[in-house]
Amino acid sequence: MKNPVFKRKIYNEILEWKKNRSDKYALLIRGARRVGKSTIAEDFAKREFKSFIMIDFAHTSKAIKDLFDDTYDLDFFFLQLQQLTGTKLYEHESVIIFDEVQLLPKARQAIKYLVADGRYKYIETGSLISIRKNTKDILIPSEEHKISMYPMDFEEFLWAIGDRISAETIKMLIKKKQPAGNAIHRNLMRKFRLYMLIGGMPQAIETYLEQNNLQAVDETKRDIVDLYEEDFTKIDASGLTAEIYDAIPASLSGNASRYVLSNAREGMRSEQIRNLLPEMLSSYTVNIAYHANNPGVGMALEKDMGRYKLFTSDVGLFVTLAFKDKNYTENTIYNKLLSDKLEANLGYVYENVVAQMLVAKGNNLFYYTMASDSSNHLYEIDFLTSVGNKICPIEVKSGNYRGHKSLDIFCEKFSSRIGEKYVVHTKDYKRENGINYIPVYMVPFL
Repeated sequence: MKNPVFKRKIYNEILEWKKNRSDKYALLIRGARRVGKSTIAEDFAKREFKSFIMIDFAHTSKAIKDLFDDTYDLDFFFLQLQQLTGTKLYEHESVIIFDEVQLLPKARQAIKYLVADGRYKYIETGSLISIRKNTKDILIPSEEHKISMYPMDFEEFLWAIGDRISAETIKMLIKKKQPAGNAIHRNLMRKFRLYMLIGGMPQAIETYLEQNNLQAVDETKRDIVDLYEEDFTKIDASGLTAEIYDAIPASLSGNASRYVLSNAREGMRSEQIRNLLPEMLSSYTVNIAYHANNPGVGMALEKDMGRYKLFTSDVGLFVTLAFKDKNYTENTIYNKLLSDKLEANLGYVYENVVAQMLVAKGNNLFYYTMASDSSNHLYEIDFLTSVGNKICPIEVKSGNYRGHKSLDIFCEKFSSRIGEKYVVHTKDYKRENGINYIPVYMVPFL
């Protein structure tokens, strides 16, 4: 059975490339493995071009790979490519897709000359693009327009399960700044908690739609986690990168003010992870929040590179990863989220999904900590975003939302810099004392 093609927002970004940039640039779609890059590229090609050739460098013939040994004579190159694939190409009306292009660096290097030739359009998809061994011997083409693809967001998830109403309802509530009311709020929270459990990986959503069984969904997600960990060996054969990834839930659950290196491997030092982090980030499997040393609109200029928190790029994978070494039946997050009884000590699940939603909206992640005058306690703002010349602090609460001393002290300290203030929680919307108390399902639509 052919995999379903889910509606994705990135389609419009690809369409913008075709209309305005494709004459001078190939499109490079970057994202984690299994996030849907190949599916969206193929679907776009079918809909928007007269013909297309899709070359999957993970599963194609040696004859096709050998074509890229010599691209000097492009007439002969295209003649052979059409012959080997059995597909006719039409000038200015056909697209060639290089799927998993990082597996054949010569093909990526050829993009410069193929784009300059001008006969056809080109789409590349890739994961772990910046691994040195895949780029060290080639000239990276400047003729690439790069876009990022993330796991399906909450609105895309709603579309996938056939819900075309909830997202519009949430948008209207935000516009009018009004609560949903008990019945609608409960329904929206139920759907959002289901999204947290399944996540935004298309395969996991497909399994849910086919089987309506969360154990089967968890098995699908475990396969994806295993795939990521196999990929991590390409970054670091020692297994340290996989251990860093596995330890993300433990590090967040400890309420530490930074990623705790010893959760990954005892005795590990920051220098050991410094070279691995950029590669992990380029794999799109993790999101990072840096400590903002000076909260303001230029936070990126003064971030603390040695002080950060790590999140998984997909909340569904986070739920599975948190109980990776146990059976599905022991994963208490499933039952507790379904019954709306997630304790405060599991609130890091909400923190991870908020991080994911902010990144999907184009935000870089920053957080801030302040020492208490009277004790060793640290006050912490979970996330900081900037709008115009103001910063918007966000505090995430899974339990009691009425206590937010960190937010109060932060806003008092930096009062002249503060824009909107948010407490993200599981209750209905309200605005009180200048603070927006928003249900977590509103975050993607702010």
